[in-house]
Amino acid sequence: MFRPMLRHAQQLSFEECEQILIEAKRGVLSVQGDGGYPYGIPMNHLYLDGKLYFHCGREGHKLDALRRSVKASFCVIDEGRTEPGDWALRFQSVVVFGQVREVEDEKEIERLCRILSGKFTDDQAYVDREIRESLRHTRCLELSVDHMTGKRVREA
Repeated sequence: MFRPMLRHAQQLSFEECEQILIEAKRGVLSVQGDGGYPYGIPMNHLYLDGKLYFHCGREGHKLDALRRSVKASFCVIDEGRTEPGDWALRFQSVVVFGQVREVEDEKEIERLCRILSGKFTDDQAYVDREIRESLRHTRCLELSVDHMTGKRVREA
């Protein structure tokens, strides 16, 4: 069902893909949007125990699309680097294909939001305030990984 990578020499290992997902702060979640058009939306994410988690509001285009079809993909790109004297960016990317479900348990949603917040701030008072003020309006999504591939790229 999933295509093999054409440039095998550039392929990342599963462990390298996981490390990029852990370290990256943002990526693009793509779903089948309105009218069958692809809908890609930048999202903060959490990679935990082999699954991806996202937080969002309780309604909108993304949720409507996922309620029609649970299949989605998520792509991240690391920050990349250049070598001295070379303009070409070297970076690594990961693409995940999977199925998304809405997390229903409120305590689990709070736990996931706290862990995700930790990727961006260690200000616990801020996190507590955001949880207190926003949790009732927050939904969490869980993407179970069906297929994952990663690639090393050197722009040229």
